[in-house]
Amino acid sequence: MVSKSKSADELLCLKFNQDYSCFTVGTDCGFRIFNSYPLRYCFRRDFPGGFGIVELLYRTNIVALVGGGKSPRYPPNKVIIWDDHQMRPTGELCFRTEVKGVRLKRQGIAVVLENKVYVYTLAELKLRDHIQTVANPKGLCAVCSEPDKWVLACPDKEKGCIKVQLYDEDRSVQVQSHDSSIVCLELNSSGTLLASASDKGTVIKVFSTNDGSCLQELRRGIDRAEIYCVAFHPTDPWIAVSSDKGTIHIFSLEPEKNPRSALKFMRAVFPDYFDSQWSFAQFRVRDAKTICAFPREPNTLTVLNSEGNYYLASFNPESGGDCVKLEQEQIVELTMS
Repeated sequence: MVSKSKSADELLCLKFNQDYSCFTVGTDCGFRIFNSYPLRYCFRRDFPGGFGIVELLYRTNIVALVGGGKSPRYPPNKVIIWDDHQMRPTGELCFRTEVKGVRLKRQGIAVVLENKVYVYTLAELKLRDHIQTVANPKGLCAVCSEPDKWVLACPDKEKGCIKVQLYDEDRSVQVQSHDSSIVCLELNSSGTLLASASDKGTVIKVFSTNDGSCLQELRRGIDRAEIYCVAFHPTDPWIAVSSDKGTIHIFSLEPEKNPRSALKFMRAVFPDYFDSQWSFAQFRVRDAKTICAFPREPNTLTVLNSEGNYYLASFNPESGGDCVKLEQEQIVELTMS
């Protein structure tokens, strides 16, 4: 997620790690690591140059770095594996074109280019797989967070289709997700569920990765929107969606909890609209690019935006409705205190 912040240290990227326990901040002069909940500044590493991608492997000392900003620390076509215990790079991967995204697992590292995803072993950086994709400028790719599972999802070769690689089972599944281009996709922690959104931004679909069947259609709204983030709860049946409309929607993966339109008589005319499930709870933030996640604290949501703000909110798991803001901090200021 790219920021347009004008602070002393310009924010270039914000990213949660695999289990949402930490988040990384890439700036024009290094990177910083924070504990997500409770919010706590962990450390910073300063460099003469910026980072557009900072991918932390769980809570370990391993970080994947890609240069970014006006003066990148490394070329944008390289992935640097940084060992923070040794305080030095321990490996690198070089490509002919710009790196759009990186995802880390203990089993491997996925590097996303404009039209291809390369998968390597993490220890030896040996090529394990390569996947041809449709044009993927956002670097869309997801991996499941459970350490003993190895599932990857990325755009397929056709617009609106997603390829799910079930590496533990040595097979793949094609998901026919949308009629238009995909702008966001995410896996749940076990890799059994896939959520996706198209450039229309009105509906988020949830699929089974076992056979590609659609399980739920979750309606964000009726007007077009840019979806920034989709996040599954690590253990509970919740999913959160952020967009450029300034409202984060929380849906239940138990369909009976999500409200539906009261205009039942219109379902015969517009079945897709009136049969959709609407959000169970909502949290409104300032109009900026946002990413969200569920911390381990029950019934809470963490939110980061491109202006460097951190929010913690709570929601009622029985009645839903508007979330209650519990905390708001400026993360850049925490590193200076």
